[in-house]
Amino acid sequence: MSHVDFQDDTVYSVKNGKFPAPNPDSKVAARLAQCKAEGRAALIGYLPVGYPSVDESIAAAIEMGKNGVDIIELGLPYSDPVMDGPVIQRATVEAIAKGFRTDDIFRAVREITAATNAVVVVMTYWNPVLRRGVDRFAQELAAAGGSGIITPDLVPDEAADWFVASEKYGLDRIFLASISSSTERLHIISKASSGFVYAVSVMGVTGARASVSDAAGTLVADLRSAGAPAACVGLGVSKREHVEEIGAYADGVIVGTALVKALTEGGPAAVGVLTRELAGK
Repeated sequence: MSHVDFQDDTVYSVKNGKFPAPNPDSKVAARLAQCKAEGRAALIGYLPVGYPSVDESIAAAIEMGKNGVDIIELGLPYSDPVMDGPVIQRATVEAIAKGFRTDDIFRAVREITAATNAVVVVMTYWNPVLRRGVDRFAQELAAAGGSGIITPDLVPDEAADWFVASEKYGLDRIFLASISSSTERLHIISKASSGFVYAVSVMGVTGARASVSDAAGTLVADLRSAGAPAACVGLGVSKREHVEEIGAYADGVIVGTALVKALTEGGPAAVGVLTRELAGK
């Protein structure tokens, strides 16, 4: 936690109820609005950089961007991925073992944004950002063409430095909300977030499931009531039926484990095939 979180005169903090204004140049918000105008939810796809190699992970993400994914989440491999299920854990452990470095994430963002029109954000646990330096990480991400960061283990109460850096470099802050979050927490998360709130539709770690939690619809409605900029649902999506079901009420549908499995079994080409299926193409 940053020391500034404890100071009453902090510019932005949960304690004083002050948060940065919504990002006026948000590529994430613009893409979500575009999808809404087209009468559909955004399709958001996740892959970790570095698995099975940096080059293949970039190629797979480009396949997503060219075959129907609107927003790409690039995972930064981390040694203690507490939120991730076994498929993603295995992939990130292998990426680290093969020599993944944080510089690779910025290379991936540059190459993917150059090759596709997908909006690219990074999903990362907070320790790698702290090690890099919050301001430096934000600056390098923005320079590479990235649009924001999804922070599964960073809560708004501990994000004072991130509030400042994200506003400085025009990046979106995508916090998580779960079905167990209180009404008060949903209001805080909604005010602190920009672009969208990542709505965790099931309890537990990530992983493809045969069905999607019915609680997701309630969580999305509660987030909208709390003033969230948008609500995108993840954890458990693996087939087109899930995308259609969730897309009926959410602003975006997030797919991760199913895409990583496709990459494992068939390489980047298989990721493109699954993406087209998920997008209904």
